[in-house]
Amino acid sequence: MKRLLIFLYGIASYAVFFATFLYAIGFIGNFGVPKTMDSLRDTPLVTALLIDAGLLALFALQHSIMARPAFKRWWTRMVPESAERSTYVLFSSLALIALFAFWQPLGGVVWEVTSPVARAVLYGAYAFGWGLVLVSTFLINHFDLFGLRQVWLQLLGRPYHSVPFVVPAPYQVVRHPLYVGWLFAFWATPVMTATHLFFAIATTAYILIAIQFEERDLVAAHPEYEQYRRRVPMLIPSFKRRASTQGRVALGGR
Repeated sequence: MKRLLIFLYGIASYAVFFATFLYAIGFIGNFGVPKTMDSLRDTPLVTALLIDAGLLALFALQHSIMARPAFKRWWTRMVPESAERSTYVLFSSLALIALFAFWQPLGGVVWEVTSPVARAVLYGAYAFGWGLVLVSTFLINHFDLFGLRQVWLQLLGRPYHSVPFVVPAPYQVVRHPLYVGWLFAFWATPVMTATHLFFAIATTAYILIAIQFEERDLVAAHPEYEQYRRRVPMLIPSFKRRASTQGRVALGGR
């Protein structure tokens, strides 16, 4: 019964994540959801800015602290190890849901693209970003990244083994195509409001900081990652040299 409950917990956590992921597309893109990033402002500017900064800080702290090996060692004393990843996914989703619910628009337009062709290109880049995020997760094992593989293996009574190191095509161009996808999603918009600009700058800063912690953990866990890091650029492709695919390491957006 315990195994079944952990499995159902993992499925439920994933369902919450996927619903949150779909809502985020509409929230940032300002379409198809009840409340978007640029809804009408009804809060004083300074108050709205402080609330938004707090919500982003909450997500950043949760997302980074719960991903650190030391925290996971402590956390798995209370949470079954097979459910640790699902719990991380659930808490990350809840932090985003709180951001969606309490986000305060700032108002004001920084720039607006009026050319139909340019707008179409930006909307295409926005869709490309979300697609790259999703595809990148499948290339490095989507089901392991979001905890489904862990809860499935424990349901079957099988031991868990880390996903081996793979360097599929996008990871031969940049080390973090998943983050590149996020950057496209955050910055590609024909109407850049003050709200959207604040969000994009804050999340970009977080990504750049988070990569440093993530890569430190990857090097500690997989010494061969250091050589991979020397060969492949972080976020901006360099076509002067291409990564070889020697070695195998689990690369994730965590």
